[in-house]
Amino acid sequence: MKPFTTHEGRCVALRRDHVDTDQIVPAEFCKRLTKSGYNDALFAAWRTDPGFVLNRPEAAHASILLAGSNFGTGSSREHAVWALRDWGFVAVIASSFGDIFRRSAFKNGLMAVELPAEAVAELSDAVDTSPATTVVVDLVACEVRHGPRRYGFAVDERSRRLLLDGLDEIAVTLRREPEIAAYESRRRYWLPGLKEAEK
Repeated sequence: MKPFTTHEGRCVALRRDHVDTDQIVPAEFCKRLTKSGYNDALFAAWRTDPGFVLNRPEAAHASILLAGSNFGTGSSREHAVWALRDWGFVAVIASSFGDIFRRSAFKNGLMAVELPAEAVAELSDAVDTSPATTVVVDLVACEVRHGPRRYGFAVDERSRRLLLDGLDEIAVTLRREPEIAAYESRRRYWLPGLKEAEK
């Protein structure tokens, strides 16, 4: 996973509340067995509408999604996070998130920033007025910046540290590989274990 420290990018404002994971990625796309290649699945049903915000030319290079309240509620499918990431979004800024979605976002390197509804509305208004507007998401300082405006946000320290270091839970475990190998070498031979993969 790439470390996330500070990102500056253009935004697209999705002015909808209660966007659930089935709307982010419809269920038929969840049969795929990979963790990437979901950019075609993102908001697939809504993208059939030519006027949908992601179909607008100015959304083509956006890397920050502005959303409403309760973004990512519903099922626990990680596909929703993968699709946002595959589209090119680095961060989602919303007034609230589904709990499981927020945890999945952090685990997959997608920054989920919760700001007051008024702050999200201000950013959305700025972006809709001038699509070339850029916003800075700064995980080091835990703030979002737009021109002179600064909006602080909170993130639990463990998730923050993993994002700053670019580590997922498997990478954290692998940092202890020498201790794991030492433990395994001392295990009694008759205890259950994993067979080595055939070469």
